[in-house]
Amino acid sequence: MKVVQAFRFALDPTPAQERMLWSHAGAARFAWNWGLARCQERYLAEGKWHSAPELHKLWNAEKKADPGLAWWAENSKCAYQEAFRNLDRALRDYVKSRKGQRKGRRLGFPRFKKRGKCRDSFRLTGAMRCSGSTVTLPRLGTLETCEPTFKLARKIDNGTARVLSATVSRTAQRWFVSFIVQVERDAAERHAWPGTAVGVDLGVKTLLTGVDDRGRLIEIAGPRPLRAGLRRLRRASRAHSRKQPSSAGRRKSAARLARVHARIANLRADALHNTTTALAARYETVVVEDLNVAGMVANRRLARAVSDQGFGAARRMLGYKTAREGGTLVVAGRWYPSSKKCSGCGSVKAKLTLAERVYQCDACGLVMGRDVNAARNLLSLAASGADRVNACGAAGRPGLGAGRAVLKQEPGTADAGQAGTAAHRGGCGMNANKRSCHNGKETT
Repeated sequence: MKVVQAFRFALDPTPAQERMLWSHAGAARFAWNWGLARCQERYLAEGKWHSAPELHKLWNAEKKADPGLAWWAENSKCAYQEAFRNLDRALRDYVKSRKGQRKGRRLGFPRFKKRGKCRDSFRLTGAMRCSGSTVTLPRLGTLETCEPTFKLARKIDNGTARVLSATVSRTAQRWFVSFIVQVERDAAERHAWPGTAVGVDLGVKTLLTGVDDRGRLIEIAGPRPLRAGLRRLRRASRAHSRKQPSSAGRRKSAARLARVHARIANLRADALHNTTTALAARYETVVVEDLNVAGMVANRRLARAVSDQGFGAARRMLGYKTAREGGTLVVAGRWYPSSKKCSGCGSVKAKLTLAERVYQCDACGLVMGRDVNAARNLLSLAASGADRVNACGAAGRPGLGAGRAVLKQEPGTADAGQAGTAAHRGGCGMNANKRSCHNGKETT
């Protein structure tokens, strides 16, 4: 089975190499702006814009005719070509978004990029190698990395991986290279712990509350890095706002502020990777909710807490990690009342406010933590083997009854009706006291 996977390494360039990285990023930004201007000119005249091959042909003709563009040869030609392809893709996505053919929020028309106001990045293709703590990129030569690259180098040497492209980007004054690799991986015929299942409820108080098929409770608080670093972030933001524009002090304060933001993002990503890797490795069936993250972020009282936990990233990571381990990710429909439904008798409350952290059933008298009750209800979806109400995976109607669970299926996973529970074969090693698990940093 061939899958596309990303390997990301931090670079440690020399001053001369760093100048070349800045030059390539500027070349990609210039190519984007140049191509966008040509597309706008043609659209005003003919009602359509240039494609990526057409822009590349126009660029080859103009760069030779205009003496002011003689600097183009200082950078790899891939920086210009890939910028045109990115622009072509952005224009196509804009059209699909306007026609309603693209999921997600509606996209606007591509804008011009300004130095210091956009992300510095460029993409390269061609012959690329990894060895030890170095990477070799076209035109840039061999660059040192801050960590060994043997994991990718071994796959390339064995012939089980092929590098498709490399994207070099800058984050908080540090340069990174991300290799997009086509990897040949043996498809997992069965999970290491067949028959195991866990219901997972994501929350703002705790990162994850789960109940597995043996009735064990899993609670992972999560680092909440934004809340922990909010004081430092506020001080850095205020100091940056007081600096004189275009001054050396403002550039230093901007670098300091970017480092604070990068640290918060890294802490959040590390916690999510550790948690999702442990769940995917230890449970065959993982049941989560289809949360309306965009709607939750729109609530100004919840936006910071929801963003700090990273609900969307957790769902995405569980999607590909369960498939990689031979498991199944079952997604409960958005209208499934996991929090309002009693896990004991099945009755559903008409109203349950966010302030009520303890669930009290009026029918059977069950008293339980709100998140624990929701996790038990989600686990019942895996154990019931109920058929999916909506086979296409679309959102269900608000009027669905409590017993009719709307289920969705993640790409590459088995049908929800195939999910079941059986006797646990061995221990899982995750408990409420120790949450340590192996670190998995690859992304697909």
